[in-house]
Amino acid sequence: MSEPFKTPRLSFHQQLMVSITTTILLFGVLITLFQHQREKNFRVQLLTEQLLSYNNLVHEEIKGHGFSDSIMMGLMSYLDVKDLRITVIDFSGKVLMDSEADHLSNHGDRPEIKEALATGQGSSVRRKSETIGKPFFYAATRYENYIVRCSRPYDSQLNQQLRTDNSFLFFTILLLLIMLAYIFRMTGRMGRTIRQLRDFAQNAEQGDPLDTTQPFPHNELGDISRHIVGLFQRLHKAKNDLVSEREKLYTHLQTAREGLAVFGPDKKDIVANNLFIQHSNTLSDSPILSAQSIFDLPELAAINQFIERNLQIKSRLQHLQRHEIQVEKNGKIFLVQCVIFEDNSFEISLIDITHTEEESRLKRQLTQNIAHELKTPISSIQGYLETILENPDLPDEKRNKFVERSYLQSKRLSDLLRDISTLTRMDDAPRLIEKEPVNIASLLRQMAGDIESDLKHKHIHLVLDLPDNLVVNGNPSLLYSIFRNLMDNALAYGGEGIEIGVHCFRQDTDRSYFIFYDTGEGIPDEHLNRIFERFYRVDKGRTRKLGGTGLGLAIVKNAVQLHGGTIAAKNRQGGGLEVIFSLSN
Repeated sequence: MSEPFKTPRLSFHQQLMVSITTTILLFGVLITLFQHQREKNFRVQLLTEQLLSYNNLVHEEIKGHGFSDSIMMGLMSYLDVKDLRITVIDFSGKVLMDSEADHLSNHGDRPEIKEALATGQGSSVRRKSETIGKPFFYAATRYENYIVRCSRPYDSQLNQQLRTDNSFLFFTILLLLIMLAYIFRMTGRMGRTIRQLRDFAQNAEQGDPLDTTQPFPHNELGDISRHIVGLFQRLHKAKNDLVSEREKLYTHLQTAREGLAVFGPDKKDIVANNLFIQHSNTLSDSPILSAQSIFDLPELAAINQFIERNLQIKSRLQHLQRHEIQVEKNGKIFLVQCVIFEDNSFEISLIDITHTEEESRLKRQLTQNIAHELKTPISSIQGYLETILENPDLPDEKRNKFVERSYLQSKRLSDLLRDISTLTRMDDAPRLIEKEPVNIASLLRQMAGDIESDLKHKHIHLVLDLPDNLVVNGNPSLLYSIFRNLMDNALAYGGEGIEIGVHCFRQDTDRSYFIFYDTGEGIPDEHLNRIFERFYRVDKGRTRKLGGTGLGLAIVKNAVQLHGGTIAAKNRQGGGLEVIFSLSN
């Protein structure tokens, strides 16, 4: 369906020209009509006075010689006015004498007669004569005993005499044309300036390039236009700066690692990031769709009271007001901070400190575990050495046995310190670990050579099922520690005569998936989810007896995560343990 036709809007120049032209034309027409009517009235007045002068002549003749036809004929000859009609009427309306007819009807109802009786003089313009049947121009004068009325027929000659002079009309039209030409030129200049401003405003609104060098006339309108353009340039620059800063603030708000929301004094949200809504829903028992619903949470009652207390202060705050609480719910710990600004708007931040608190707890636990683990071999070494020193006559066989045990405990202490150092390095500086392409098949063949004697000693069959060209982008030493710690764990706890295997069961464009298994004793199901924790032992006495540090599988998990992968463990059907993990390519 086509759009209806729209009449194009007139330009400012056209509107101004039409407005001024209409006003001037109306003014000119009114003046012309006024002057025309004034000229016409003037000519009617001249003719009336002429006829009244004839009335006076008739009266003087009647006064001197009385009523007679000869006097009437003499007057008509003396005045020598074509078609002049003279009538004498008494005050009752009876016609005493008429130059055109005899025995006329009563003229008391004639308008000019009534006016003459009332005021002394009367006239009628273009009244049709009831006697002759033609239009006449009448003028009557009342005297002592009668009324004299002179009239002329309203013919072309009289009409020409009453016609106004049109020279004034021609002069008025010429003057109007000159004025319109001048106004057209003047409004054209103004229109160009307004059009420049309009085009400038349209380009600014549509975001088109702006021409700020276009010339404006050197008048008041031009000065105003230049000021407007300069003002817009400053506003445009300020707007761009404001938009840029707003975008930076909005980007910062959305990428912040804490939930942030800003509220007005009426507690309506101005802006809130997605993380704020997410954390609010974690604290709420029902879904929260808007940021201001947070004020209904009972867990934040202390924050709400703090806000209400400060908002009740009518005067402007002299400095920022701060308050924070810690909330624990649904397995998460949040630090809730509220800052009230000087204009009574305020900000609420929800910071998830669950991981921080958990790390703090784990660090405390790790410190305790390290102290406990270090204490055991040191105590053993001290005990053996004290026994040797306090018993110089100790048999050589027992002395060598104590020295051997001290060496094993010192080796275990060295392994423990090495594993702690490895974990610390992965925790504190994961981005500093250098990566390079590593061939996994070659790495596993090297590891198989390193443990060949242990495999033969325990009659263990090793199966490596992976392609020769499998390459992973990673740190060679950490990748080696993944497979070596899994292997050492299987050698230590799997038993003798078992099978240990490494199988790459899937390769994607960005990730490789592995299964490390053994056919040994396996692990009770209740321990599977915790075997990757630091210092966690399924059987503490058996672990220490076999010399483990309790950190091998924790190193494996951290190294896998550093290489963008995940890891899990489960018991195999038929016996044994199976570790499934992935590494990014």
